[in-house]
Amino acid sequence: MDVLDAIKKRRSVRHYSAEAVPEGALSRVLEAGRVAPSAMNNQPWHFVVVKDPDMRKKLSGGKYAKFLQECPVVIVGCGDKQKSPEWHNVDVTIALQNMVTQATAEGLGTCWIGSFDENIAKEALDVPEHFTVVAMLALGYSDEKPRGERKTKSLDEITSIDTFMKG
Repeated sequence: MDVLDAIKKRRSVRHYSAEAVPEGALSRVLEAGRVAPSAMNNQPWHFVVVKDPDMRKKLSGGKYAKFLQECPVVIVGCGDKQKSPEWHNVDVTIALQNMVTQATAEGLGTCWIGSFDENIAKEALDVPEHFTVVAMLALGYSDEKPRGERKTKSLDEITSIDTFMKG
């Protein structure tokens, strides 16, 4: 699958089959994050791969995160505030987006999780104080019916040349 096709095909998946994510696919997803660009190449990230059902349940306390209990893998993206005080959130987000795109190319579903209590997540996962939990990704095979094409604005509606054109 070409990159633009993977980007266009990607949808938020909130219902997952019980089928395990193959280790090779998971490794490629993580590799996509590892090779992401970062400010000054600091790579201020650490990714916790959570497969344990009890641990996934601890992470599912957010209002919109209950389905983390059913997906087979959660990837928790953590940013090192010491290594990159200004850019750790952006850098981790770029790496996670690379993972989302690779997961789609692997035939896997994902969903960004921003609905979580950082203190609970840090305590459950033993995340050091100088790291922040930026976001989590649910990862697995979709158990949802495919939806139609996502409606998006045209390029003319969202771009301008040289100056911001009001619409």
